Amino acid sequence: MMATVSPSGNTTTAVTYTPVAPMQTLSSPASSVTFSSIPGTFKDLVLVCNFKNTAGQTDNGVRFNSDSTSSYSRTQLYGTGSAAGSNRGSNETSMNFLGYIGTTWGVSIMQIMNYSNTTTFKTALTRDNGASDQVITAVGMYRSTGAITSLYIFPASGTYDTGSTFTLYGIGA
Repeated sequence: MMATVSPSGNTTTAVTYTPVAPMQTLSSPASSVTFSSIPGTFKDLVLVCNFKNTAGQTDNGVRFNSDSTSSYSRTQLYGTGSAAGSNRGSNETSMNFLGYIGTTWGVSIMQIMNYSNTTTFKTALTRDNGASDQVITAVGMYRSTGAITSLYIFPASGTYDTGSTFTLYGIGA
């Protein structure tokens, strides 16, 4: 870590991203990606996906701890360059807002706050963009107080293409 000096003159420690697991790079198309055995030693998690779908545009989802019950909700804002809109979903079976990535490359970044806290529901923020699709930002909630120990990432249809990468980072307190 790098030490910095705050405006008051006190030395502080910079918050850094620490890889939780090695980057997963797909050597062939895959219908899902899983990160398991996530340690509870960080404050937040950050999932970074650089991917495309072999079948074209489709929604993408994340399930925490393999939970496919109706425990997820989200609010999205999106823009295409010529139009903007929003949508909401509640009682869904996954956090269904990791972009609407098509056959062109797109990037999605999800920050999961207080993932190891066992007294509160979990909140996630995402920022997504596709080279020829749209830009999306969203907030989601996972209505569970259990610590998150695994992520299951999947497209609604098709598969993630060869060369797609998925990286999970932890952020310290």
